[in-house]
Amino acid sequence: MARRYDLVIIGMGSGGMPAAEFAAHLGLRVAVVERGRVGGDCLWTGCVPSKTLLASAKMAHHVRHADHWGLPARPDLEVDTSLVWKRIRAVQDQIAATDDSPERFASLGVELISGKARVAGPRAVEVEGRVLSARYILLCTGSRPATLPIAGLDEAGYLTSENIWELDRAPASVVALGAGPISLELAQGLTRLGVKVTVLEKFARALPRDEPALVGMLLDRLREEGVDVRFEVDVERVELEDGRKVVHGTERGVPARWAAEDVLVGVGRRPNVEDLGLEAAGVRVGPKGVEVDDRMRSSVPSIYAAGDVAGRFLFTHSAAHEALRAVRDMFYPGKGTVSDLVPWCTFTDPELAHAGQTEAEARDEHGEGVRVWQADLAHSDRARAEGQVLGRIIAVSGRKGNLLGAHVLAPNAGELIHELALVIRQGGRLAEVSSLIHVYPTWSTTVAQVAADATFEMARRYRWLTWPARLRPW
Repeated sequence: MARRYDLVIIGMGSGGMPAAEFAAHLGLRVAVVERGRVGGDCLWTGCVPSKTLLASAKMAHHVRHADHWGLPARPDLEVDTSLVWKRIRAVQDQIAATDDSPERFASLGVELISGKARVAGPRAVEVEGRVLSARYILLCTGSRPATLPIAGLDEAGYLTSENIWELDRAPASVVALGAGPISLELAQGLTRLGVKVTVLEKFARALPRDEPALVGMLLDRLREEGVDVRFEVDVERVELEDGRKVVHGTERGVPARWAAEDVLVGVGRRPNVEDLGLEAAGVRVGPKGVEVDDRMRSSVPSIYAAGDVAGRFLFTHSAAHEALRAVRDMFYPGKGTVSDLVPWCTFTDPELAHAGQTEAEARDEHGEGVRVWQADLAHSDRARAEGQVLGRIIAVSGRKGNLLGAHVLAPNAGELIHELALVIRQGGRLAEVSSLIHVYPTWSTTVAQVAADATFEMARRYRWLTWPARLRPW
C-alpha cells in the first residue's frame, strides 16, 4: 500500500530545500526524493563553488596589484590552483554539514528518500518500485548545462560549469564557448588565477539581457585583465592536436583557430524533465521546461514545478521564491502567485546587477516619456577610498517618475540592487529614494545621488514657488 503524504518534492536543491522546510513548519507530512546529494546544483556545481573560486581569484588579483593601495605588490605571483580547488571543496563540505545537511531536514520531520523518482499519476510518485501517495507533487529537478552540436567536441572532451569542479586544479589555458554570465565569471576568475582564457561568442554582444553601456564597461575591464573576448564567432569543429584542443571556425567571416588545454562550454542550461513520466501523467512540457501558470501549477492541478525545471528564471533565488509560493498556493486559502520582478547579478568584479526594464525595453513599452538617470562611481568618495572607481548606476523612470528599471555596475552591485528593486516592485518614484538618509560614505551613497538628481529635476519644475520669498525684504 502506498504511503500517504501531504507533499512529495522531487529534488532537494535550491527549490526543494526551502519548500521542504516551509512545509515542515506548517506541520505537513513531507517527503523529498533526491537522486544525488542534498544541496543540488547551487551547492555542488553552481553558486557556491564558482563564488568561492572568484573570492580566491580576487585576492590573487589584489596581491598582484597591491601597489594600487600603497602596499608592496607581487606581480609575479603564481597560484597553485589545486589549493583553490581544495578550498572550494572545504566550503562545500562545511555547508553540506550544516545548513544543507540531511540530518537538519530530518530533524524538522522531512522524510528524505534516495533514488530516482517518476511521476506515476496526478497524486503518486514512484521511487524504484516504492509508491508514494501525495495530495500535491512539487517538481524541483533543476537543469543541466546545455551542449552544442559541434563536430569533434564530444570526442575531444570538454568542461562545463558542472564537471570543472571535479578537476584537481585549473587547466593551464581554456577556450570558453559563450559569453553569458557563467562563462564571463569563470573567465575572469580563471584569468586572475593565471589561466589564459579566450571567450568565443556567436553573437555580436555579451549578456544581452543587461544594460549595454554597463556590459561594455565590464568587457573593457575583463580585456584589461587579459581575458580575450571575441564576437561573431561561428565554431565549426574541435580537434586534438599535440595534446591540445583546437577550436576551428570563423570570426566575422574570417577563418580562425584557437588552441588551449581545454574547452569550456557555457551556452546556457537545459531543464531536467527526462525520465520523470511527465507526459504520461498529463504534464505539459515545452522548450523551457514544465509549463506552469503564475501559481507554478502545471497542466495537472495537483502537480507544481519550481526553479530551473519550470524555465522562468534560472537563478537560485528565483527557485526558492517559486517553491515557497507554490507551497503557499497548495495549502493556504487564496493564490500564491509568483513575482515577475526577479533581480539578478553577474558576479564578475565589478559585479553587474539588474532589476526591471532596460532603457530599450522601457522605451519600447512606454515611449518617449522615459527618463534615464545615471551616476558614475568616479564621483563616489567610497569608491575613491577603496580604489575601485569603475562602475555606474543607471535608473530608468517612466513619464510620472515611477522607477521602471535599475542597473548597477559596482563592486557590490548584488547588494545595492535590492533597494531599487523594492521601489520598482512597489511602483514607487525614483525621487522617493532620496528621502531615505543613506549612510556616508557607502557604495549606496551613489544610489542616493541618482535619486537626488531626479528630486532636483522636480524641484526645478517648481522653482517659481520661491519667487515671492525672493522679493521679500531682508
